[in-house]
Amino acid sequence: MRRLTMAQAVVAFLKNQYTERDGVEQPLFAGMFGIFGHGCVAGIGQALMQNRDFRYYQTRNEQAMVHTAIAYAKMKNRLQTFACLSSIGPGATNMVTGAATATINRIPVLLLPGDIFARRNVAPVLQQLESGQSQDISVNDCFKPVSRYWDRINRPDQILLALPEAMRVLTSPVDTGAVTLALPQDVQTEAWEYPEEFFRKRVWHVPRNRADLDTLARAAGWIRAARRPMIVAGGGVLYSGATDTLKAFVDQTGIPVGETMAGKGSLSYDHPLNLGAIGATGTLAANIIAKEADLVIGIGTRYTDFTTSSKTAFQSPDLRFVNINVGEFDAFKHAALPVLGDAKATLGELAALLGGFRTSAEYEREARSLHDAWEQEVDRIYAIRHTPLPSQGELVGVVNEESDPRSIMVCAAGSLPGDLHKLWRTRHPKQFHMEYGYSCMGYEIAGALGVKMADPSRDVYVMQGDAGYLMLNHEIVTSVQEGYKLIIVLFENFGYKSIGALSRSLGQDGFATRYVYPKDGALPSDGDGPLDPVPVDLAANAASLGAHVIKCSTRDEFSAALKAAQKTDRTTMIYIVNDRYEGVPGYESWWDVAVAEVSEMESVQQARKEWEVMRAKERYFF
Repeated sequence: MRRLTMAQAVVAFLKNQYTERDGVEQPLFAGMFGIFGHGCVAGIGQALMQNRDFRYYQTRNEQAMVHTAIAYAKMKNRLQTFACLSSIGPGATNMVTGAATATINRIPVLLLPGDIFARRNVAPVLQQLESGQSQDISVNDCFKPVSRYWDRINRPDQILLALPEAMRVLTSPVDTGAVTLALPQDVQTEAWEYPEEFFRKRVWHVPRNRADLDTLARAAGWIRAARRPMIVAGGGVLYSGATDTLKAFVDQTGIPVGETMAGKGSLSYDHPLNLGAIGATGTLAANIIAKEADLVIGIGTRYTDFTTSSKTAFQSPDLRFVNINVGEFDAFKHAALPVLGDAKATLGELAALLGGFRTSAEYEREARSLHDAWEQEVDRIYAIRHTPLPSQGELVGVVNEESDPRSIMVCAAGSLPGDLHKLWRTRHPKQFHMEYGYSCMGYEIAGALGVKMADPSRDVYVMQGDAGYLMLNHEIVTSVQEGYKLIIVLFENFGYKSIGALSRSLGQDGFATRYVYPKDGALPSDGDGPLDPVPVDLAANAASLGAHVIKCSTRDEFSAALKAAQKTDRTTMIYIVNDRYEGVPGYESWWDVAVAEVSEMESVQQARKEWEVMRAKERYFF
């Protein structure tokens, strides 16, 4: 037996958890992020101090540290992650957004928020939420709907049962997401006699679940019967490590591939049957094939509204779905034939059942021709020299072409995800790191830090607009402190570029989406004449946080800045203003954002008519 405080026991336990898949073993936790406060410093803080071999990282924002952990786990294919520690109160609830980001994206992160006193006699304590209906409630109850597992540890011996359950969820290919263990500050410091075997090394095997053989045979039959099959490759392809298996499957069958946001990189961009992005932010190639596909083979995808163009992407009356997924919930979507299994294992077994099958030569020629035409369109956009301000699309091209092919690009929100989904030429499976399950503004810099920590050998580029930067930029300091160099490409739009464009498409003239002073007592729209901008210097802000900053105004200066940034010794920002009104076209796509049904504005009335036309194309799948 070992007499330890509950907090000391938690740290000792976490140090000895490992994962294993395909014979490769690694620690489950790379360490712990945190910010000390009165709800954790005397408990977990003291335990970390006497366990220096379990690395603690000092961060600047609780939401940001969860994003960093998410990005790290995503880079590690969900086989390794971090624990995230906070104090009670606002420190804890700052992590709720991060918890939602993790759970929506199915990424494992362990959250350890401090909590109120379990013994209650000193209540109400600082930062306690009081309830007139129950004393068994705290702000940490907010984590329940955004956690895959939630528990409050009210006695030191309860971790004997809670921690193994937390590990089960964190290492599950199906049920993973945020795991929250609320730790009352007094219980963290209480001692108990823990069994020695509780702290022995434990290896959690991450299985490659196999599909039902009869279902596999049916899936093979559906594929053989299809005239125009296509694959929708989602994040499950990458998490499974199935990229080589997918390539072999495509080479064998001739079935073209469209990639979701999470699945981009499933095939190299130059594979002749990779049609690129699919859906609302998709390429012309993928969306043309999708429209007439009679069989969609979804691999590790959730079929979000961006992937399906709000249920308008697939229009064939003979359409059927085969969904390969580890999770039953996703596999059954769209009345599909659900093939429950690991992507890598299932694709290999399915390929064996499809010996001798290949799509028609005519269909394959069409897909290859569309791929080539799309690459010409990307070349065209990359070559644009828009004046007086450069366009976002051409600047994306400069970063793509000037960066090392081994580098990684990180993005999450605004207008950039759509442009990048279409235009970014992905050369290796991890090069396109997009958080688009939650599309959380502010993820970018914190997430990039996690990516760099997971693989310090690669250059990591952050691409974001000014609005996202203003949301959450604190981890520039952490990157400088820990010596993890990031290259931040900041596109100054003087406001919310993405929502401004959406507002204009809804007939609302970009109302209240620019960083300008009020006019006539109200925030203006784009058509309200000359506007007075708010004088904000984001480049100076980044410099004040420790970054090296390079300001540029032209495409050529931008190209030179990228070359210079690759040679700096610390996190570097490249700052450039781009044209907020010059966008990349949509290609046979749509996204359902409902327009006001009644309005005095003619522009809104017209937008409503256009919306109704597209709304009628949305499908149910039975």
